[in-house]
Amino acid sequence: MVYELKDTQKAEPIFAGWEETLIYSCVQQVMGKIFVTDLEHPRSACAFVGCFAFYAGEVNEELVRNKPDGFVIMTPQNEEWAEMIEKCYPDAKKVTRYAIRKDTRFDVNKLQDMVKMLPEGYELKPIDDRLYDKCLESPATADFVSSFESKDKYLEYGRGMVILKDGEIVAGASSYTRYKEGIEIEVDTVEAERRKHLATVACSALILNCLKEGLYPSWDAQNKKSVHLAEKLGYEYWHDYVAYEVV
Repeated sequence: MVYELKDTQKAEPIFAGWEETLIYSCVQQVMGKIFVTDLEHPRSACAFVGCFAFYAGEVNEELVRNKPDGFVIMTPQNEEWAEMIEKCYPDAKKVTRYAIRKDTRFDVNKLQDMVKMLPEGYELKPIDDRLYDKCLESPATADFVSSFESKDKYLEYGRGMVILKDGEIVAGASSYTRYKEGIEIEVDTVEAERRKHLATVACSALILNCLKEGLYPSWDAQNKKSVHLAEKLGYEYWHDYVAYEVV
C-alpha cells in the first residue's frame, strides 16, 4: 500500500543531499505531498508537487506504479530508480534537464537595467487577485499559478510578475512552487510576443522582488534556451540530469 506521509520529517534522511527546492516544498509542508509504503519507518519516498515526482531511497516498484493522475515528470535519485521507471513506463519520454546553482549572488544594478528594457505599449504588473484569474484563462500562463491548491494559497505564498499588452497577459515569471526560503521560478511568453526581451524583464523584476523579501529565486532549466536566459540573469549552470515525462 502507498500512503501519504503526514510526518514529513521522517522523509528528510531519504532526500538528504538532493538540492531540489520542490522537494523542500514537500518536506517543509508548504505545498505538495510525500508518499511512502511504510508510515512508521519509510526507506523510500516520492515527493510530488505540481507535475513533478521525485523518487529517493530504496527502489520501490509500488511507489513508481502509484502515479498521480495526468502528466507527470518523474525524476529518479539514481540509475536504479531510473531503471524502475523505465520498467514501469516503457513509453515514458526520457529527457535531459539542467540544474542551476542555488547560491547565486545577483547584480542588482544589472537586473534593474534589464527591467527598463520593457518595450513601449507593455505593462509590468504583480500577480494579484484579478491577474491570478486571468492567468488561468490560457494554457500559456496557467502554470504561473496552477501548482497552488487555491487562489488564497497563491496570494499568500506565491510571487509573480506578468507583462500585459492591450490588457492581455503576454509574458510572465512566477513561483511554480514555494518553499520557506524562496520560490522556484516558472517563466513563459506567448509565442507571438517572443524575442522582445519580455521574459528577461519579467524575471528580472521577480528576482528583485524576491531579494527585497529575503527569498531565494531558484531556477531549474527545461532546455538549453532556459539555461541561457538563466545565465543572462546571473545564474550559473550546475549539471544536467535525467527525468521521464509520463502521461
